[in-house]
Amino acid sequence: MAVSDKEYQQMTKKASPDSPVIKDCVKAFLFGGCICALGEVIFQFVQRAGLSEQNARLTVSVSLILLAVVLTGFQVFDNVAKHAGAGTLVPITGFANSVVAPAIEFKSEGYVLGLGAKMFIIAGPVLVYGITAATLYGVWCWIVQMF
Repeated sequence: MAVSDKEYQQMTKKASPDSPVIKDCVKAFLFGGCICALGEVIFQFVQRAGLSEQNARLTVSVSLILLAVVLTGFQVFDNVAKHAGAGTLVPITGFANSVVAPAIEFKSEGYVLGLGAKMFIIAGPVLVYGITAATLYGVWCWIVQMF
């Protein structure tokens, strides 16, 4: 079946309608803001409970990671992400979701090859790039500091 370029373009336009960009941006802003506001609420709460600023920041990070992991495990995070779009990609929650989601999907393959290996399918390249970039930057700073 031969399809001309014009027919193909019409078929793709019909199959994938335009996204409501303004609406998507507003949703992402609101959901992302809510995640950040939740982090601030946790920070204020634990700091008033007596934790130092450094430990309060650590508690916020761990709490948001734990929340994202639990919501991913109960398949709530994906439903929220359908509406929030990029708003759920606030780095710490989005990264936690990207590590846990493949692990849950492939747990039937076993703990090592399924859970362990698939956990880093998406996060692996990010970790490798981050660690490599940090190492190169550290070496560069060390060299500059020597001279």
